[in-house]
Order: sequence, then structure tokens, then C-alpha cells
Amino acid sequence: MIENMFNSSRFLVFITILICIFAAIAIYVSTISIVFHLFLDLFSGLPTSADDGKRLAVKLLKILDTLLIALTFQIIAISLYRLFIKKNSTEKSLFLRVLNISNFHDLKVTLLHVSIVILTILFLEQAVEIGAAIESLYFGGAIALVIFAVVYAARQMSERS
Repeated sequence: MIENMFNSSRFLVFITILICIFAAIAIYVSTISIVFHLFLDLFSGLPTSADDGKRLAVKLLKILDTLLIALTFQIIAISLYRLFIKKNSTEKSLFLRVLNISNFHDLKVTLLHVSIVILTILFLEQAVEIGAAIESLYFGGAIALVIFAVVYAARQMSERS
């Protein structure tokens, strides 16, 4: 009975892996389409003012943000597969070795670090789009608090392992 529960839980992990793979692929494909159309727009009319250049920068930052989210799904999918489905290949995986992921705890810490980068890019988008406004200060303060909490949590998790 316990073995059946374990096998079915492995199946649920596999479903999670498939969903993450499909999500990453969908985001990558949509990002390719967005970049293609951005280049078409860019070649039809190059930015001629600083404001147009800022709008282009914001669009590119948003694309980078989207790609980081897709990469996060990819990291989750590969890590879950290597950690729960095909355990013995974790040491052989160059992907997991580069990211320093050898267990589920390391995956959580890596995802926390990626979230910090995504939040930083989100603030950059806001700062370029809005400029030096009080809303940017509030938004930056809120993001700083979240990043502080994430760094604190990551350090606490690292000290426990």
C-alpha cells in the first residue's frame, strides 16, 4: 500500500514536471513572437527621441523578465525530474551542478535568488517607465522589503542545511 502511494506521488511529480515544461515552452514561444514583432516595429521606425528609446528599453526589460520566468519553469522542471524521478543522474547533470542544486532545499534557494532578479527587473521597468515619482519610491520600498525578506529566508535556509 505504501509503495502504491509512493508510485502515485511520483506520478503527481511527473504531472507537475510536464506542466512546468509546457509552461516554459509556451512562454518561450510567445516571447519569440513578441521579439519578432518588436524587431519588425523597430525596423519600420527607429526611435527618434529619448522617450521612444525609454519605451524600447522598457519593452526589452519586460521581455527579459518574461524569459526569466520561463527559465524558472525550466529550472523547476529539470530539477524536479532529476531529484524525484531519475535520482541517480543528479550528480551527472551539468545543469544542476552549475546551479548548485543537489536537493529540494537547493532548488528552493535557487528559486528565491531568481525571484530577486525578477523583482529587480520589475523595479527597473517601473523606474524607466514612470521616472522619479513618489510611486516609484513606494514601489521600490515595497520591493526592497520583499527582497530583504527573501534574502533573510534564503540565509536561514542555508544555515539549516
